[in-house]
Amino acid sequence: MTGGEVAGILVAVFWAVLVTLLAVVLVRLAQTLKATTKLVADVTDQAVPLLADASATVRAAQTQLDRVDAIATDVQEVTSNASALSTTVASTFGGPLVKVAAFGYGVRRAMGRKGPAEPAPADRGEPAPAARGRRGVIVGRTVPSARRSRKQKG
Repeated sequence: MTGGEVAGILVAVFWAVLVTLLAVVLVRLAQTLKATTKLVADVTDQAVPLLADASATVRAAQTQLDRVDAIATDVQEVTSNASALSTTVASTFGGPLVKVAAFGYGVRRAMGRKGPAEPAPADRGEPAPAARGRRGVIVGRTVPSARRSRKQKG
């Protein structure tokens, strides 16, 4: 065999190995493309119903938001009406009620001064009403008795 023939055989073997490797790579690439195509088809088959469900959910949410908006508008209107009513009642009855309360206070005070003058509790040797644990009445309200001062504790 001559040198040219050996070189020709080596080139032929090299090309055969190269073609074989390329064939294997192309077969695997074809399998990957088939699997990818199948995966895309499956995703498409599943995505269409999911998108339909999502669209229906968004429509239902929009309907609920419209209802909530209507309710919020009604509540705002009721609140403004209640505020107006409260202002009207306060302006209509507030002044006369204050006058009636002041008159009642004046009458109570005047009735309290009509009787004979009583000596002060300290003059009679009695402890003050706060020290006895009584409650005092101030303008129609009952308040708890005052705490004992330091002088009375000792």
